[in-house]
Amino acid sequence: MTLLESKANLLSQDKIKSRFVYRSIKRVFDFIAALCGIVVLSPLMLVIAALIKLEDHGPIFYEQTRVGKNGKEFEIYKFRSMFVNADQMLDKLKEQSDVEGPMFKMKNDPRITKIGHFIRKHSLDELPQFFNVLKGDMSLVGPRPPLPSEVAEYSDYDKQRLYVIPGCTRLWQATKRNEVGFNEMVQMDIEYIQKASFRFDLWIIWKTIAIVIKPNGSY
Repeated sequence: MTLLESKANLLSQDKIKSRFVYRSIKRVFDFIAALCGIVVLSPLMLVIAALIKLEDHGPIFYEQTRVGKNGKEFEIYKFRSMFVNADQMLDKLKEQSDVEGPMFKMKNDPRITKIGHFIRKHSLDELPQFFNVLKGDMSLVGPRPPLPSEVAEYSDYDKQRLYVIPGCTRLWQATKRNEVGFNEMVQMDIEYIQKASFRFDLWIIWKTIAIVIKPNGSY
């Protein structure tokens, strides 16, 4: 994308801030839905926690610094799906990334545990993010929360993803999943911000539930 195209596609932050009613409804819905999700899915979460612990006796949860709205950093919660030393192995694998751009994604990532393959395929590793939603760091639907190292490589166009609260699920995850590259992910995140509405959020949540039951290419 050229500089001229980037400037032509910049989102209006004033317009985003003016959606007060939508943002208020979204926050109330997020809190109630996340709380209900924790209660209803707690038996499943306990089973996943036990399986992770039994496999290699390592930590159950994984915390990682991510960048949220307006560049604010927070700790994201996930079920651990990789070996304990996964972060140390990353430098040796970066050249094998299946996604161009600052984000790392590898289909046959050797760092993933046996239970990790299953929970990642069904997006169950992200269930602890309900607690991020309760805290207000994340929403149920929104752009992907990037790593600080990724944001350091962002163009002005890419940084538009940081205008809103990041989400547990997103437009490209609920539709094309891992079939998209980094640039298309950014484009779809920005498309979501432009079209954001409560009805659109519900549609993305519905599509996400469908792919949790019947995965469409997650890894």
